[in-house]
Amino acid sequence: MAGSPCVRRIFLRVLCVAVVLVVLAIVASWLALRSSLPHYDGRLTVPALSAAVTVERDALGTVTLRAQNRRDLTWALGYVHAQERFFEMDLLRRRAAGELAELFGAVALPADRTARAHRMRARAHEAIAKLSPEDHDELIAYRDGVNAGLAALSVRPFPYLLTRTKPEPWQDEDTPLVVAAMSFTLNDAENKRELAFAEMHDALPESAYRFLTASGGAWDAPIAGPSLNWPKTSPIGDLDLRTLDPALLQMPGHDGKDAPGSNSFAVSGALADGAALIANDMHLDLRVPGLWFRTRAIYPNPRRAGRTVDVIGASLPGAPVIVAGSNREVAWGFTNSYADTTDWVRVMRDPAQPDRYVAPDGARPFVKHEEIIRVHGADDEKLDVEETEWGPLIGKDVDGTPLALAWTAQQPGAFNFELQKLELAETADEAVAIAQAAGGPPQNFLVGDHNGNIAWTIAGRLPRRIGDYDSRLPADFSHAGTGWDGWLEAKSYPLIANPPWQRLWTANQRITEDPWLATLGDGGYDIGARARQIRDDLRAREHFTPADMLAIQLDDRAIFLERWKDLFALELNRAPKSKVHDELAKALGDWNDRASIDSVAYRVVKAWRSEVVDTVLDAFAAKVRTKFPDFAMPTLSQSEHAVWQLLGERPAHLLPPGYADWDALLIACADRVAAKLDHQEGGIAARTWGERNTMHIAHPISRALPAFAARWLDMPPDELPGDRDMPRVQSPTFGASERFAVAPGDEEHGYFMLAGGQSGHPLSPYYGAGHADWAAGKPTPFLPGPAQHTLRLVPR
Repeated sequence: MAGSPCVRRIFLRVLCVAVVLVVLAIVASWLALRSSLPHYDGRLTVPALSAAVTVERDALGTVTLRAQNRRDLTWALGYVHAQERFFEMDLLRRRAAGELAELFGAVALPADRTARAHRMRARAHEAIAKLSPEDHDELIAYRDGVNAGLAALSVRPFPYLLTRTKPEPWQDEDTPLVVAAMSFTLNDAENKRELAFAEMHDALPESAYRFLTASGGAWDAPIAGPSLNWPKTSPIGDLDLRTLDPALLQMPGHDGKDAPGSNSFAVSGALADGAALIANDMHLDLRVPGLWFRTRAIYPNPRRAGRTVDVIGASLPGAPVIVAGSNREVAWGFTNSYADTTDWVRVMRDPAQPDRYVAPDGARPFVKHEEIIRVHGADDEKLDVEETEWGPLIGKDVDGTPLALAWTAQQPGAFNFELQKLELAETADEAVAIAQAAGGPPQNFLVGDHNGNIAWTIAGRLPRRIGDYDSRLPADFSHAGTGWDGWLEAKSYPLIANPPWQRLWTANQRITEDPWLATLGDGGYDIGARARQIRDDLRAREHFTPADMLAIQLDDRAIFLERWKDLFALELNRAPKSKVHDELAKALGDWNDRASIDSVAYRVVKAWRSEVVDTVLDAFAAKVRTKFPDFAMPTLSQSEHAVWQLLGERPAHLLPPGYADWDALLIACADRVAAKLDHQEGGIAARTWGERNTMHIAHPISRALPAFAARWLDMPPDELPGDRDMPRVQSPTFGASERFAVAPGDEEHGYFMLAGGQSGHPLSPYYGAGHADWAAGKPTPFLPGPAQHTLRLVPR
């Protein structure tokens, strides 16, 4: 016992030392983090500039760049993008190039293998070689600005400290790679949907295949043309699902997949006090910081002496361009077009020379590449890629024939700087011509000008298909006259300008009819429920302000589910009485026609519809599994038409095995939904839509951190209204990445809202800036506010 005081003193000393070390580690980490903050104030000498550039930031971190020419402004934009968002830029270029494993290790290898097969870095290098001298100079200016911004940070951005890696300098190819990353986001780079279509076409009778894969029906809301007629139900002589082995069925496990999309709508000046009024909210995976960067660019107009270019909107860190916004003459926005941008090509190996394939001009050798994937903390991985004139070999047809993927993102000319010219456009017609010549993934382009004109067309390059083949199934391009023959000419692009009804709307639906529909193809158009709701909202008024456009963007009325609610109530009334059925019926009593956060009814009806749709479709999938055991039903955006038609007709031969009749199937789905909801605390009555629709908008690095640190980086877990089949698209990780409405020339009365915040640095005053307003649906001004910080970049 005599040694106890001594032991206690030693213990206390050790504890004090440990506490001091922990405090020192925290202080050192904080100092390191603070040292990587962007430069917000002061004066920097920049030899690369020809004249001074000022960089202003308002209360939300919106950057205003004032320069004497576009090249200097491009350099400064690269500098700012790198200081605020270099890690996010790095992720985009690495995603497209298949280089994520170099940062994150083997966990990223599956994504890298998929991307690397497309060899996008090599293609980007080839694209740069074909740029005009002026565009190449623009690319170099941006590259140099990015690298200067990165080098000016005292400490590398914090994600690199956590991953124990170093940022690689920005290269010429990296901006085209960022554009390619958007193609990966908006297109299916593996074309899984059409691979599944090939198996469905092979295993199902033609009537069933057409019934499941049609392009539209009663919910259609095209701008031009009527709704399509859904095909007739497959007759009993073609298909009887009751005979299937129940073991082929799979339990439903999801309630709808978020698909990249957006809303954009416009009204002519006759309905909006002279200038056209444009609204745009691009729906994407939500993250911290947001994908877009609020930017204003001011410089002398090279076309009009004495005038100034003043363009405001969303820039994409990694590219020197305002993607969507207004230049005071025209305003524009985008939505994913779901044009068909990919084709599977059957590749016939030459029997006499297996290293050659049959092409229209005779046998050609496969071009072979050895791709090396660098892996952080592990050995490099080698990937062999075989390419044809149409694209890389990355699939197999139902009979085992190799398939090459023809994809617009791989084609020469897929990247250019045309979109930047929108900054100088003065009319809707001029903007349309620019959009049609632009590179990038094909998008719906909606534009309006200060004279009140409005127009819709496709922005981005479209393939010119020739020959009589079904572009949704693998085809043989080895015969002359079949396949892709370069790019579609601008004169053949679809265009709707100044329609008599003075309104335009796009929400990823089918926009038009043949012959334009045949030109665009069907890449998986969304069902028209959301577009119809927007269209009807637009038809309900004869005069519009930005506030009216916001009301449409925030419309969370559950029109799409209304008939499902009525059917559910009817089935519960028919069903045998039970406690759980009574609870479900009671839950339906709070139906308020909205996807509101306090609605139990909306959540119950949504879950029941999903269960029914999955159950019905899985019977058809089971039929395909008799021939292809691993088959999974692809996303069928129009499946509502098929399932509702079946529920109306109730054909016994298309009832999945295991159910006595269709009523039994519907009640079984209700029982399964009740079981999932009732086992949680509070039972069905406590299962609100807000509980299900709680935001999880996370920083890319937060999943690797302890929970307390992740909470510090991520946005608040707000419960938000909205869902996928209504204008206010919202899920926990998906939704409107931005919202704006503006009349060109009247930007002072427009608004711009950004999800996820402006800065990528957690100690920045602009980390998460504006996100709370976005979540609340509270508009923030389109134009930047007074400058809070000013950085002056001056030439030597």
